[in-house]
Amino acid sequence: MPAALALDRMACDRARIARDARFDGRFFTGVLTTRIYCRPVCPVKPARSRNVVFFPTAPRPSGGIPSLPALPARERAGDAAWRGAAATVSRALRLIEHGFLDEGKAVADLADALGMTARHLRRLFARHAGGLADRGRHDPGACSGPRR
Repeated sequence: MPAALALDRMACDRARIARDARFDGRFFTGVLTTRIYCRPVCPVKPARSRNVVFFPTAPRPSGGIPSLPALPARERAGDAAWRGAAATVSRALRLIEHGFLDEGKAVADLADALGMTARHLRRLFARHAGGLADRGRHDPGACSGPRR
């Protein structure tokens, strides 16, 4: 990539909006409002130009979050964000196996440690693991039986 292009915001922006494959791998775009970065050929709807910055390399070490199309498939396969809810359930199960709920903590504490509400954690467990046993603890937000 010519050195002038590295500093030419207009040329990078035109390539990004056009999804010009000739520029793939030559620079990355970062969206200031979401802190997500991507390649110029990303199929996602382009962000507003005023919210975009350009980098010569992927800015992941600085704390940016890659959009899923920006990552090669080999990286996506092991990424917890790519696996989504199943990764969250797996992490919760590991915490439970290591005694998280045995320490006098409730499901709400587990959900808080995972960065979500207890209700959402129960929904994820119902979908991916067949449900979440509260080990006999009473939770006012949980349904205790069939409603009539």
